[in-house]
Amino acid sequence: MSTDKEDLDVDDEVVAEDPVDEPVETAKTNLSKRRTIDNLLEERRLKKQLADYDFDL
Repeated sequence: MSTDKEDLDVDDEVVAEDPVDEPVETAKTNLSKRRTIDNLLEERRLKKQLADYDFDL
């Protein structure tokens, strides 16, 4: 047996599997939800404008 210590090469890099796919999917989902909310708010605004409009001109 040898008493000398040997240097071990260790790879410290951790490689994630497809890190790009998940954020893109989340971004698409969030954008879709935001568009749905915007559409609902616009519909509410239009209904309120119609309700406030004086038809007896």
